[in-house]
Amino acid sequence: MRHPRFLLALVTAALLVLACVTPAQARSAPAVTASATAGCGSAPTLANGVNTIQSGGRSRSYILRIPEGYDNQHPYRLVIGFHWLGGTATDVATGQTVQRDVWAYYGLLRLAGESTIFVAPQGLNNGWANTGGEDVTFVDDMLRQIESDLCVDTSRRFALGFSYGAAMSYAHACARPDVFRAVAVYAGGLLSGCSGGTRPIAYFAAHGLRDNVLSIAGGRSMRDRFVQNNGCTPQNPPEPAQGSLTHVTTSYSGCADGYPVVWAAFDEGHIAAPQDGAPGDSGTRTWLPAETWRFFTQFEGDDEEPGPGTGACTASLRIVNSWPGGFQGEVTVRAGDTAITGWTTSWTWPGAQRITQLWGGVQTGSGADVTVRNESWNGSLAAGASTTFGFTAEGEAATPAIACD
Repeated sequence: MRHPRFLLALVTAALLVLACVTPAQARSAPAVTASATAGCGSAPTLANGVNTIQSGGRSRSYILRIPEGYDNQHPYRLVIGFHWLGGTATDVATGQTVQRDVWAYYGLLRLAGESTIFVAPQGLNNGWANTGGEDVTFVDDMLRQIESDLCVDTSRRFALGFSYGAAMSYAHACARPDVFRAVAVYAGGLLSGCSGGTRPIAYFAAHGLRDNVLSIAGGRSMRDRFVQNNGCTPQNPPEPAQGSLTHVTTSYSGCADGYPVVWAAFDEGHIAAPQDGAPGDSGTRTWLPAETWRFFTQFEGDDEEPGPGTGACTASLRIVNSWPGGFQGEVTVRAGDTAITGWTTSWTWPGAQRITQLWGGVQTGSGADVTVRNESWNGSLAAGASTTFGFTAEGEAATPAIACD
């Protein structure tokens, strides 16, 4: 997944002057509007696997992954994963270049379970030059086809990619901030252009200190466009020391409501699945999918207003996925007959299980005894309402009883 060094020249040639927008403009910009698509309520005709469409006089293709047990009355989150230079839609959909299945859709598929529609578009010549905006138009046409057939929540569309795929995600952050709720840009560069780029969008970026293909300096400049657009307080966020093989994640302060910016710098080169404490890609040990998924899923229920008060809650755990030596779980927390303003769950593992990553909650316990409390954004639940948090763990899959206070 490493790219030829000649991309450095492409990055230099593609540098654009950052457009300016005031914090006041960022705060007045509307968020993506939630609505159900035309496909809701109808039996789908699109199928899992490769689908084709005509766009700009060309035949284009994408791989579609519809959740098992698809419910045409339920609007689903939609995530688009763009491949890197020389990569393919199949590489993204299967994860075979890092670790098959575990790394599908940059590791997000196993975190999402059956909650999300995933799409992997195929770029022309295995890249995303986006000449004349043709690749952005392709995605417009693709979404139109998908959403006329499937039930999608238009307030929860997301895009991510690595390298050239990150450049394409960035192009959509610039050109389609009213279409996508957030983007994640891994080791990106200005290779696919930035048409527009003056409006806010929730922005997550990760970049290696020692990236000699697309420099971290370029990644910082791309980030700073949306620091400004989103009205965040400018800063030089901390980054790990070279040789430490660690990462540092910074959430910017002062950003407009609904438009966070998060920057994750790591001590490695041009890779998509960095791990702490060891060099190279790792589909199972990388921290990046969990941090991305946590960033994306913070936007659940943007249009819902939680009720006041306190009350009882219940919690249950289900196994979303498993593999030799590990598994992924999801815990659902549900308020009782009255609203709650916070929750804490706890359980004890029956064996040698150990949580390795967790999102959607804050873990305070350790070892066999686990305690997880709510994040600041998902603690308030109206009567009967629910939220979820997820985790990956080492050991044999287990579903212990969970207490909720």
